[in-house]
Amino acid sequence: MRTSKEYLEKLAGMRKNIYLHGQVIGRDHPIVVARSKAIQLTFDLANDSKFSDLLTVSSHISDKKINRFTHIHQNSEDLLKKQEMTRKLCNLTGGCIQRCMGCDAMNALSVATKNADLRYGTDYHDRWLKYLAFFQENDLVASCAQTDAKGDRSLRPGEQADPDQYVHVVERREDGVVVRGAKLHNTMSPYADEIIVIPTRALTGTEQDYAIAFAIPADAEGVYLVGREGYFSKREPGMEAPIGEYGDIESFTVFDNVFVPNERIFLNGETDIGGGLALYFALYHRHSYTGCKPGTGDVLLGTTALMADYLGIEKMGHVREKLSEMISVCELVYAAGIAASIKSTKAPSGTQIPNVIYANVGRRHAGHNIYHEYNTLCDIAGGLPATLPLSSEYNSPVVGNFVRKYVSRRDGVSAENHYRAAHLASDLLTSEFATILQIAGVHGGGSPIMEDIAIMGSYDLNTKKSLAKYLAGIKED
Repeated sequence: MRTSKEYLEKLAGMRKNIYLHGQVIGRDHPIVVARSKAIQLTFDLANDSKFSDLLTVSSHISDKKINRFTHIHQNSEDLLKKQEMTRKLCNLTGGCIQRCMGCDAMNALSVATKNADLRYGTDYHDRWLKYLAFFQENDLVASCAQTDAKGDRSLRPGEQADPDQYVHVVERREDGVVVRGAKLHNTMSPYADEIIVIPTRALTGTEQDYAIAFAIPADAEGVYLVGREGYFSKREPGMEAPIGEYGDIESFTVFDNVFVPNERIFLNGETDIGGGLALYFALYHRHSYTGCKPGTGDVLLGTTALMADYLGIEKMGHVREKLSEMISVCELVYAAGIAASIKSTKAPSGTQIPNVIYANVGRRHAGHNIYHEYNTLCDIAGGLPATLPLSSEYNSPVVGNFVRKYVSRRDGVSAENHYRAAHLASDLLTSEFATILQIAGVHGGGSPIMEDIAIMGSYDLNTKKSLAKYLAGIKED
């Protein structure tokens, strides 16, 4: 396993292909180092004995101790551990832990490549197993690039006026393929070792060029990472807080005639398997959300309760009702993830697959309530998070005393603690990173309609109708 220092050293040696704030930068740039703090934590805690049970596991292919983010789930316990790990890490960062995407993509590939081999006699699974050994041995960080630009949403991939609106193969060679297009909304691609590309949707039999899955180094020739930075408000010396250390960089990941060698291609033209792979990744990622959404929900809940306490209104009936609603969302989503783990099934590859219904119900419940949770914090905290002077004014020799005086609320709580609580609420409601997390809370893992489709496509309504007929005394031939 690597350390965070080794991870950063590896990034520093990669080719500059990140486009951010009007310049092209390397991965040793201070912004990239700062925004990759959540990923660094996954290395630091894996090497901390207090967290080793959550963050480490024995590889099923080498029996070596590995980081759980590189593991392929072998049983229900693995899924439960991943969920628990994700919630804990989101508690510690105040937001997205980010590394789950590569883990979810690798698990989806484990299932889909074996299915392809069984159906078509291909050797994708053997290729993937060799890549997995490399992935685990080097403790790699991967971003999953799934969502295409999609162009005109009323048209299929092959019908677009611009075929590059979906990543596709433009040339097939004896030693590999050349691809072109872009994947959007890619969290942490700018500080990933590898980018794993998979299809975004179901495909028809004539869309073979779009049924492509592969892995490449994030700095491969022809890859452009066009970024947007997310961050919490900067704090002045003496006013530091753990949440202020975290943020991210999202990217448009552009593939401009990128060559992919055969050994890194895990699907190439099998449209039915491509659509299945898209669904498997979504399923694993929605299961991850049953850990991360309760984790970030814990942070919103705790901040709301703290603000209510400091305002002197925590015991009021309407406040307790709102806190009870927030608790219910967190724990019901988490419970759905537990059910998805326990009711999981084993694929032909030996990989454990979360239950489709419970994983999607949990993710759906989280997405439909995310803005309600933020609204509750906004309601309790009032307008202060939006207008709170920042720490430079708090420390000002001229106006600092005014800030401390007028931010204070309840007796028995220091002005500094009042200010810190309000600043946390401001971070969660008004910062650059907060707005990203809010939209990710709705659309991460697929837009809400996709959860509805997954639920209705997998749920057995006929047995429920038969039950109703029995109770109503309906008899049919």
